[in-house]
Amino acid sequence: MGFFSPSNSSGLYLGIWYNNVPKLTVVWVADQLAPITDHPSSSKLAMADDSSNLVLSDAAGRVLWRTNVTAGGMNSSGVVAVLVNSGNLVLRLPDDTALWQTFEHPSDVFMAGMKLGIDYRSHSGMRIVSWKGAGDPSPGSFSFGVDPERPLQAKIWNGSRVHCRSSMWTGCMVDSNYQKGGSSAIYTAVVYTDDEIYASFTLSAGAPPMHYLMSYSGDLHLQSWSNVSSAWVTNARFPRRDCSLFGYCGAFGYCGNSTGGGVSTCHCLEGFEPASGADWSRGDFSLGCRRKEAARCGDGFAEFPDMKLPDGYALVGNMNAGECAAACRRNCSCVAYAYADLSSSTRRDPTRCLMWGGELLDMEKVNESWGDLGETLYLRMAGAGRGGQKQVQ
Repeated sequence: MGFFSPSNSSGLYLGIWYNNVPKLTVVWVADQLAPITDHPSSSKLAMADDSSNLVLSDAAGRVLWRTNVTAGGMNSSGVVAVLVNSGNLVLRLPDDTALWQTFEHPSDVFMAGMKLGIDYRSHSGMRIVSWKGAGDPSPGSFSFGVDPERPLQAKIWNGSRVHCRSSMWTGCMVDSNYQKGGSSAIYTAVVYTDDEIYASFTLSAGAPPMHYLMSYSGDLHLQSWSNVSSAWVTNARFPRRDCSLFGYCGAFGYCGNSTGGGVSTCHCLEGFEPASGADWSRGDFSLGCRRKEAARCGDGFAEFPDMKLPDGYALVGNMNAGECAAACRRNCSCVAYAYADLSSSTRRDPTRCLMWGGELLDMEKVNESWGDLGETLYLRMAGAGRGGQKQVQ
């Protein structure tokens, strides 16, 4: 931890970076909005005399950044700031009670040991935020975190607009993915209780430095350090392709997986056709798809397996799979439903009945990799049979 200047920048910042990586790789920045520009050698980081806070000030004594810890009447004597080996800077009491930590106030990097999720009580959660540019650590346009309105999925935002989103959480508590060569792995765990939902990850013993970076171009990169090439290698990138961008394929359209090196593009669900054939042929999929035949309330449901479920779901609690299907069937405004058993969680209600009304947006045919899992979507379709289902490949 110390002071650094990004390339092509005259400002000085307080940051944390890898000590065992020869290329300067900053994972946290304190003074993102107020870099030190005057007499940087006289700037200092110190514990405030009248509180339990770290304070960064310039040569003139102007406060550029502070931790803003409220002691709340507790004895704050003996408070220390410790940089632990995970990369987390912790402000803590002598009994190891953490008052503040950088892992709860991140910059553009999601590291092993961090928690990314939502606290239901405060309806708030942590996001990582991109830099504005390669030499500008001030907060940029893109951020990544769990959707507070629909917390079973993570999203990348461009400002307040959704840029892309993950697949829905299916109840898997631990997921592992191996690097090329199989010598090391990343393990992702999900905690889902009545109070919160969050994900965190750990690395296998001997694994190289690895983290998620929210880039200023809008891509989320899972990077690992390569001693062979002396560079950061991208193991996975989100969004993976153009048609993975949010709503790219329009209503009732989905992004298909390419095979044989082909280009992934948009498709209409079976039983649907492009709303504008002319636009579709030009590669403009924004108007999406329309039904070939209108569905009626008494129609059954067609099964669409291996799908990234659409956005805009309503979560209905305390229902098993049969009850979920019956509830959607009875409700004429229910267009589709999906179900998953989350019994591995610690919630009082581990069921996950999702229902959709209106248009279905932002779907993909899922190729299972790096945590993306396809599910079966049950869509009300003309000709599916009253109360029955038919499977669509």
